[in-house]
Amino acid sequence: MHLERESTGLERRLFIVLFVAIIVIISGFAYLYLDGSAPVERSFIGVISIDGPILTVEGTQAIVGAISRAIGNSSIKGVVIKINSPGGFAHLIEEIYLDVLALKERKPVTSSLVTALSGGYYIAAGTDYIIAAPSAMVGNIGVIGTAPSGLSPSERSVETGPYKITGFSRLMFPLNISNTLENFAGAVEEGRGDRLKVSGTRLRTGAIYMGSEAIGSGLVDEIGALQKAVEHVVTEAGVESYAIVDLLAEGETRDGVATLGGGALPWRELTIPYLNELYPPPAMYYLYLPAQAYQFGNESVVATETVTDGDLETKKGRVVVDLSHGNQVPSGAFHLLSAELSMRGVYTAYEGTWNSVEDSLASAACLIIAAPTETYSADEFQVIDDFVKQGRLLLFFYDPATEFNDNGDPLRPINSIANRYGLTFGQGYLYNLEEMYGLYRNIYVRSFDDTNFTKDVEALVLLTATYLHSTDSDAAWTSGDTFSSSSEQQGRYAPISVLAKGNGTTVAFGDITFMMEPYAYLEDNYQVIMNLVAEITEIRVPVIVEPEEPEEPRNVTEPDLPVGTVKIFDEVIDGEESEMIWSIISETEIRAERPDRTTIYTLDEEGRLVSWFSDDVEQVYDEPLPDLPYPLEEDEGWAYRVGYNLTFGNVTYRGQLESRGTVVGFEYVEAGDGTLYWCAKIVFMETDDLDRIDDILVVESSELLWLSQEAGTVKVEMDVDYYIGDFLVLEESRSLLLRSIVLGQP
Repeated sequence: MHLERESTGLERRLFIVLFVAIIVIISGFAYLYLDGSAPVERSFIGVISIDGPILTVEGTQAIVGAISRAIGNSSIKGVVIKINSPGGFAHLIEEIYLDVLALKERKPVTSSLVTALSGGYYIAAGTDYIIAAPSAMVGNIGVIGTAPSGLSPSERSVETGPYKITGFSRLMFPLNISNTLENFAGAVEEGRGDRLKVSGTRLRTGAIYMGSEAIGSGLVDEIGALQKAVEHVVTEAGVESYAIVDLLAEGETRDGVATLGGGALPWRELTIPYLNELYPPPAMYYLYLPAQAYQFGNESVVATETVTDGDLETKKGRVVVDLSHGNQVPSGAFHLLSAELSMRGVYTAYEGTWNSVEDSLASAACLIIAAPTETYSADEFQVIDDFVKQGRLLLFFYDPATEFNDNGDPLRPINSIANRYGLTFGQGYLYNLEEMYGLYRNIYVRSFDDTNFTKDVEALVLLTATYLHSTDSDAAWTSGDTFSSSSEQQGRYAPISVLAKGNGTTVAFGDITFMMEPYAYLEDNYQVIMNLVAEITEIRVPVIVEPEEPEEPRNVTEPDLPVGTVKIFDEVIDGEESEMIWSIISETEIRAERPDRTTIYTLDEEGRLVSWFSDDVEQVYDEPLPDLPYPLEEDEGWAYRVGYNLTFGNVTYRGQLESRGTVVGFEYVEAGDGTLYWCAKIVFMETDDLDRIDDILVVESSELLWLSQEAGTVKVEMDVDYYIGDFLVLEESRSLLLRSIVLGQP
């Protein structure tokens, strides 16, 4: 009985304790709810970092996945998007932008800008608030388009329509680009609203602003960095206690961030050819690229094909196209002109050496000089001037687009001959932000002088054209709201000049593209071609029987110089003469000895240059430099771009070499010992950028190389310019001439 009473009392006490605990818990919850508060939920501010160009689906999915997690997680009260990107492929940028808009509907979103150019800023425009570092690069609102090429149909693969493979009409492509620009600019105008302080026209120029400038333009709300962006989101979200979470790190595809730009090149080293490999044309990008990205690539560059013609038993003169000055003339530049002339008994000859140009002028009615990259000498001018004075026609064509001019001083070659006629081609290109064909730099010309070359012409469309400095020979003018990209001055510019010279005529055009299909069919562009045809066919020249050319091979095969070969060159640098001894030490080593230094070149088993060493300097290329494409044939071109490490003492610098070459003809060259060598004449243009940490050293060189099958290099002429930043600090002229060669024993 005692045990039973004791047990009953213990149970009673336990029951009372449990009851009291339950009452306390219930009372606590009741207090919370009666007090208007809910159980405390931990708050987070999410950060999404976009770093680098956005060029892959994998990288894009990593970003949109992070946005989706932010939308779906109620603990994330706001998001900061940190942007350090030049943009990327158009549809990938648009996908991210649209998801940012969806995120903004649910919680506050602020962007923190380090670099936000083109598509990078497109994404930022979708956020509520934009904060940028003072020196952040912001803006560059615009589109890059890689146009479709022409289609050469195959009988073995059949497409169902003319645009099935190309995707777009080349004539419509500029209009498609313009529509894409409107999508971008419209998104900025909608996102910034009344905060935007620049006009729609200014917005579409593609200008870049520093962060502090961008505030005045209304593209940025405040100066600051990531922490200020976080503070702004916290305020907008109304949270007091929070933690920061990296939303990309939480995702399963974090490694995808490293592949935003394809994982191959830093964004400042991207080029149009590299982008073409990722996404073959047609393609569109909201992307900022450095200027040099448009000039070089791994594509083959082929100049106009050589056209041979027999002796003409006619009083109509031929047309001679000069290709002897490294001219960057595309194969279709004068196809339509040549076609119309041929139907009227006038033939076009493309001459690759100056000797052949000079020989052809005797029976020519017209000489065309287009996009030269080498200057004309006084003797060459005299030959041309005598030609014009005989009542013949001289046509200048210049085009500022990089397809036609890729050297460091593109105007000097064309102006070296045009200046002698009182004509000067202007720097940069013309553009019009009010009246254009699809793109701002596709301009209309509607005002003309009364000349035979502008007869029946009411409107032209010129595509990336330049102008001629005003003279009394101006023959066509743009509207007064046209700008020059070089001077940035608005005015009335003259892209065509017609000048009477003795009995002959000189005509200069600031565009080449308008002569080519399909652009020749815009407005009255074709009428200009027909006016040229009419003038050329009216010119009569004496009938001349040309002597037969000696039969020589029209190519040079790869030299096969055995180990032990020694070549002695006479070298001249800025007038100072010296001797250079060049020798093959082994299958993989070449030595060049000069009075002040010895350089050792290392080759791989295929004979390609891997590195060189001289005194305390060593340069090692990321990959072997490509050899020339033997056998060398006329008009064959090539290009390459390669990075390297240059070590001086114990310090290593990073550099990049870009080179482009073209075989422009064949001719005999006399060596110092009197030996004649049949050589391929090659034009090289090279740009070498060396990052010296404190500054950038840029070395630009234009080179003529004469190379024979029997002796390799016979002669070199080179002009070299050294720049630090944008300042020219040194000019140098070099030449080499083979004096003698002793072949090693095979």
